[in-house]
Amino acid sequence: MAHIVIVGAGVGGLPAAYDAKALLGREHQVTLINANPHFVFVPSNPWVAVGWRTQKEITVELKPCLERKGIAFICEMVTEIAPDDNRLTLQSGQQVDYDYLIIATGPQLAFDEVEGLGPKHHTQSVCTLPHAEQAYEGWKTFIEDPGPVVVGAVQGASCFGPAYEFAMIMETDLRRRKIRDQVPMTFVTSEPYIGHLGLGGVGDSKGMLESELRQHHIKWICNAKVTKVEAGQMQVAEHNEAGEVIKQHELPFKYSMMLPAFKGVDAVAMVGEDLVNPRGFVKVDDYQRNPKWQNIYAVGVNIAIPPVEATTVPTGTPKTGYMIESMVTATVHNIKNVIDGQAPDQKGTWNAICLADMGDTGVAFVAMPQIPPRNTSWMKKGKWVHYAKIGFEKYFLKKMKKGDNDPVFEKYVLKAMGIEKLK
Repeated sequence: MAHIVIVGAGVGGLPAAYDAKALLGREHQVTLINANPHFVFVPSNPWVAVGWRTQKEITVELKPCLERKGIAFICEMVTEIAPDDNRLTLQSGQQVDYDYLIIATGPQLAFDEVEGLGPKHHTQSVCTLPHAEQAYEGWKTFIEDPGPVVVGAVQGASCFGPAYEFAMIMETDLRRRKIRDQVPMTFVTSEPYIGHLGLGGVGDSKGMLESELRQHHIKWICNAKVTKVEAGQMQVAEHNEAGEVIKQHELPFKYSMMLPAFKGVDAVAMVGEDLVNPRGFVKVDDYQRNPKWQNIYAVGVNIAIPPVEATTVPTGTPKTGYMIESMVTATVHNIKNVIDGQAPDQKGTWNAICLADMGDTGVAFVAMPQIPPRNTSWMKKGKWVHYAKIGFEKYFLKKMKKGDNDPVFEKYVLKAMGIEKLK
């Protein structure tokens, strides 16, 4: 009997547990370890931050769902990974041995890389549910005494979609409250241009997103490096293509949400360079395995992939839900192959697919493959995307509650876009 251990219960980890149990059956043990007792549908966090969702509406209690499927659950933080011993150490001191390990921890949020950044200091975040709930408390105070807003993503960020989403969600909420005219808004991003998205642009993302910001009276600063955040003020250095600072901005704000750069979580990063790159992200081969310890697999935001292209101000590459789902499917099938004495042969699909909510409309995009040049580069805007994302939230949470291991993104998102299958 093999013991497969998954660390992390996000969009990658929880489906990995369900997939592994469904594929490997009762003769093999599957254990999921997560520091939080709930699965959180992170894409809904921007809605939480303006009060459009509550914790109860976007979470699933893990233990009963996993136990119904015969999956063991340990609600603890992993503090150490010993790859040579095939062993994990938990915060309580408990040790867990594994035959195969799937690392799906997600990232650590590198707020400390910019002075004054983050919920412990002067800006809000929508990266975690507690952060989004704190952002909502700040939002409730803000709407009683509105003023300037600064929103965006700092240097080194790799996840730009939620910054655009939250800018437009805030803008929509302000219009509904009839106080939009009291709130100057500025979008600050490390991207070389609006709509780059860490992907080198997708279709006409530049023109379309610039148009959206312009129509909604949101100013922007690109090639921006946030140098310091103080109470009510953000210092931003704007660069040209040669990397020279062309303007220093001092932006006043009464409310700000800035996405940070990511790095690997401590327990993973501490293993060292054989497992991770300098940012602490797990090195994987084409089959999602670590090159040195080939019984260690990784999926999701915590894997190491290079930027799509060099940019004046550092930007990373996003990992979208469809991509993560394909990593999970490949990983679980490759583990089964190895258990059965065969070579791994499944590879993740490096296509980016996203439904981005924009408050009362939305944007859908497909980049195939993620890194240009592409076979398909497609983007569409419409209210249907807004409603499709709402529908997908409900669909995904229902699937996670049931323990359904069907390919959720492929079945729902592609159908919503009118795409039968990606080749």
